[in-house]
Amino acid sequence: MKPPVHIAVTGAAGQITYALLFRIAAGDLLGADQPVVLRLLEVPAAMGGLDGVVMELHDCAFPLLHGIVTTDDPQIAFAGAHYAFLVGATPRGPGMERKDLLQVNADIFAVQGKALNAVADRAVKILVVGNPANTNALITLRNAPDLNPQNISAMTRLDHNRAVGMLARRCGAPVAAVQRVSIWGNHSTTQYPDLNHALVDGVPALEQVDETWYREQFIGEVQKRGATVIAARGKSSAASAANAALGHMRTWIFGTPAGDWTSMSVLSDGSYGIAPGLIYSFPVTVSNGRYAIVQNLSIDDFSRRLMRDSEDELKSEREAVAGLL
Repeated sequence: MKPPVHIAVTGAAGQITYALLFRIAAGDLLGADQPVVLRLLEVPAAMGGLDGVVMELHDCAFPLLHGIVTTDDPQIAFAGAHYAFLVGATPRGPGMERKDLLQVNADIFAVQGKALNAVADRAVKILVVGNPANTNALITLRNAPDLNPQNISAMTRLDHNRAVGMLARRCGAPVAAVQRVSIWGNHSTTQYPDLNHALVDGVPALEQVDETWYREQFIGEVQKRGATVIAARGKSSAASAANAALGHMRTWIFGTPAGDWTSMSVLSDGSYGIAPGLIYSFPVTVSNGRYAIVQNLSIDDFSRRLMRDSEDELKSEREAVAGLL
């Protein structure tokens, strides 16, 4: 039996984590032979609800679940963590402007970044899911100076999955036939879902779909899919977000398939002219636990404009939380 891997999850009593924790405990993240210890962080007011989640985890009798730690202290939650899912974040409330949301969550992620820096495993992989995810990841990174910046990312895998699914349905093809979809920019309505390099059954996607559909319908539907889900079910995406978080981390650990890539929000190194130092979504390949931004893709003027719009939004967000960076 392998020694257990410690996995920290914040917002552990929330909807997304409720859909995530049971899959981790069942082996969907690390495989059927890897024991895990769950290290669950919540705010004090939600600890009672977290107790109920823990009861259910115990009642599943997962053979791979070798322990559960529950706490409202980030120093305890992140102690020795090998992987961290930062899901918990304050949602936007009535009368709140985006800058208010940025500031509230900036405080949370600054504290968590400091705690990860102090007590997590030195090779910990940190995935920020809680919104505004890109800027929250930047705050986490800047408050964890002793950790490798390569090991901190934000999630645009949900947007990537949405784009893949929509394209597959449009082409009447299985999802497995779709490759090389890209999400550029921020996990927000300024993101740019790019099909210019996408393939469906090995054939360029834009040879199989109408350009008007792509530019005037597809892009907007991907950008606003979260709001569409809320309008339909009265709640934000949960199971799909959990699935994306698990898929993002699993790909980060085990790699991308040959000939394909995924989308991850990572620290910009200046690729494609995007300002260095932003957490920006790029198409990436992953091998041996390390990502690499896909290079030398042709970018047309239409794409460049949308990529810049998202970059400008991220610059604005960075300025709004400058005091915590």
